[in-house]
Amino acid sequence: MLRIIICGLALALASLGVSAEQYKMTLSGASPSGLWTMIGMGIDGAVKDSFPGSTITYQTSGGGLANIALIDQGKVELGIAHDVELHIANLGVKPFQKPITSLRAIALLYNWAPMQMVITKAFAEKYGIHSFDDIAVKKPPLRVAFNKRGNITEHVAVEMFKAIGVTVDDIRKWGGDIIYAASDEQGDLMKDKRIDMFANGVFVRTSFIVQAGDAVDLVLLPVSERVINNLSHELHVAPFVVKAGSYPWQPVDVPTVALGAVLTVSSKMDDKVAHDLAGALHKHIERLQGAHNSLKAITPEFLASQKVIPYHPGAEAYYREVGLLQ
Repeated sequence: MLRIIICGLALALASLGVSAEQYKMTLSGASPSGLWTMIGMGIDGAVKDSFPGSTITYQTSGGGLANIALIDQGKVELGIAHDVELHIANLGVKPFQKPITSLRAIALLYNWAPMQMVITKAFAEKYGIHSFDDIAVKKPPLRVAFNKRGNITEHVAVEMFKAIGVTVDDIRKWGGDIIYAASDEQGDLMKDKRIDMFANGVFVRTSFIVQAGDAVDLVLLPVSERVINNLSHELHVAPFVVKAGSYPWQPVDVPTVALGAVLTVSSKMDDKVAHDLAGALHKHIERLQGAHNSLKAITPEFLASQKVIPYHPGAEAYYREVGLLQ
């Protein structure tokens, strides 16, 4: 009798368009107050809307590289990772000991966090630097800030300098210096004129860049097509153009490369769960779009467009069902 009642209740809920499923999962992100925290809130809201009573708990971590390891080890169900980090995991290069083959995608979250090579106008004019590539030619005593060691944007910045033939040792040899500092610290260093340049992968008009530009005359250096093509091939970063006028001191389009972020799970996740997660994000995409002003550009097609790792079969099946994948 009890089984009949439970089955009848399930059928009644289904007839009302209400799912009896409830998901309790952990999402590993990064800092407790950054963009990924807000994305986590959007994901939690979308899953709650689709499956009332569900909870996606956000967990802080060291970032995408740490999240990849946590997913691979089965310690969390969900994680956010940059496309570059996923590519590194695929290859099994440092910090990984071997290729990580267990990662699957649920959705692309954004791909518009450009590497912004910002230099003071005074320094650029003094040494005749008009593009990022010019640094290799002019060999100036450049004091440049990268993100903290281990942060993926620090890795990409180093690789960008290598792509123009410049190493960290070269910069020091020329009389310059490398400072490792978080984004807000970079802005303060620039305002205090303790650095000449920073290289960071963040959204256009991120506050620390805007504030630095209010205090010091700045220039956004363009990256050459050769370097962009090299980085796109080597790191799986995408070409990107910072549109003219994005900053008051940036009158022309500036080409560079951009990082993206992917909602990632293990290949061991049940197909139905992955199907439900993709469906929740698609059906309640406004939750992601509303998580941060910069995420308003997310579209249903965008969710299904990443190419760094395979989509989970459950997520792929959902996207095919709704016509987002052929």
